[in-house]
Amino acid sequence: MPEQFRALIVILFLACVVFVLARKPAADLIPDRDFKRRRNLWFLVTLVAFFSFSFWVYAAAATITLFLAGRREHNVMALFFMLVFAIPPAMVQIPGFGVINYLIEVNHIRILTLCVLLPAALALSKQGDTVRLGRTGPDKWLLGGVVLMTLLYLRETTLTDTLRQAVSLYIDVVLPYYVASRALKTVQDFKAALLAFVIAAFLLSIIAMAEFARHWLLYNGLIAALGIDWSMSSYLSRGGSLRASATTGQAIALAYVISVAIGFFLFVQGYVRSKLQRYMGALLLAAGLVVPLSRGPWIGTGVIIAVFIATGKGAVKRLSLLACAGLLALPLLAVVPGGEKVIDLLPYVGNVDKENITYRERLLDNSWIVIQRYPFFGSFDFRNTPEMQAMIQGEGIIDIVNSYISLALRFGLVGLGLFVGFFFSIMLGIHKAMRAFPDKDDEHRRLGRALLATLLGIMVIIFTVSSITVIPVVYYSVGGLGMAYMQLVRRLRNSEAAALASPALQPR
Repeated sequence: MPEQFRALIVILFLACVVFVLARKPAADLIPDRDFKRRRNLWFLVTLVAFFSFSFWVYAAAATITLFLAGRREHNVMALFFMLVFAIPPAMVQIPGFGVINYLIEVNHIRILTLCVLLPAALALSKQGDTVRLGRTGPDKWLLGGVVLMTLLYLRETTLTDTLRQAVSLYIDVVLPYYVASRALKTVQDFKAALLAFVIAAFLLSIIAMAEFARHWLLYNGLIAALGIDWSMSSYLSRGGSLRASATTGQAIALAYVISVAIGFFLFVQGYVRSKLQRYMGALLLAAGLVVPLSRGPWIGTGVIIAVFIATGKGAVKRLSLLACAGLLALPLLAVVPGGEKVIDLLPYVGNVDKENITYRERLLDNSWIVIQRYPFFGSFDFRNTPEMQAMIQGEGIIDIVNSYISLALRFGLVGLGLFVGFFFSIMLGIHKAMRAFPDKDDEHRRLGRALLATLLGIMVIIFTVSSITVIPVVYYSVGGLGMAYMQLVRRLRNSEAAALASPALQPR
């Protein structure tokens, strides 16, 4: 039996386990018909991919399926989050048929974006209550960054390629942000979207656990069967164990997605009535976070949990308990079987792959020298500088394992400033919006706490990884969710003010 079919049997079995266990708690948040529709679409997309034997056959079938599904879906972000990790995001070039080199690169995420988010964006733009793109502060930061990147591409490449990059930025950056920031208008919309992301992460977690246990990357056979040459997905180990990656292509990208899901889980679990089901979901995500053996997302998850607690009730007491638990865990790990191996994997504590930390420190030092040489708008040939050439690894590559450094090197401090300003303005807006709800148990405040904590965790994690595979589409989408939350609170305030100003409520 071909490898992709053996893998498919395992994937379908594991997915059935997740969907069966998740159906009851999901009913506490969304109608069962929505859960079944999105579940069935996940199975359909997966089966189409595994039985296509060609990326173009899959692309054609998926385009029809996703376009029709998007038209019937009342919460497109929930559909997007459920399916965005269903298939590895390996890029394939659409040929130019002799006129140009190629039209554009496409992958599963771009097909999903064009078929689901683009029609939704067009529909939203025609609605009278939709805030126009460019009217808000975060919009301006984002569009400024996109325009700057597009203009700076002209330094290095042709006009045709610059147009290609501009279209790619619109698909990968603008569309996920715009739809996420405008489509979600009620707490129920957020509950459905965040739950879909969490369920998708449950699927990734259980698949990653199987990869870790069997030392088998389950989606590699699919990539080969589709005829795609994707160097991103390869067998990597740490401490003698396989680093699972599932559909994300890289272990650290998988752990990053699970970290974001943990932030969302902190919100959605509050609606699940069964304590056992909440614990099972938390354990599954925790296992999914561990098996990629990526240390940066572990730190980011700690930040997410700490910030969520710090913005809630009894923050000091709960943070103290969390700190004590962390301090007690280290000596406990030292005595339990297998605990030493866990300690060895911890950053700055263990001894496994300590050279990676040294490499990152050298990257910061050498990159800063290059950034000072091209401070404002960076340089596209920064890799040819002596400082960067000194960073070549054994594989013959220069791995820029830091999203901020990568932006500063390519687009300068101006580009980096626009990127950071975009997320900072959203986090500041969320924090201000949360003040409208003095009751720290209010569901609107809990939603703000989860989004703020998740964004802060993302900002920490991307300091340890470049923006590869699924990483950018996730942080731009979460940024859009933050913008949607700000607008939700603004509408609530306006409706309350209008109600108070109503003549029927005025004293006679």
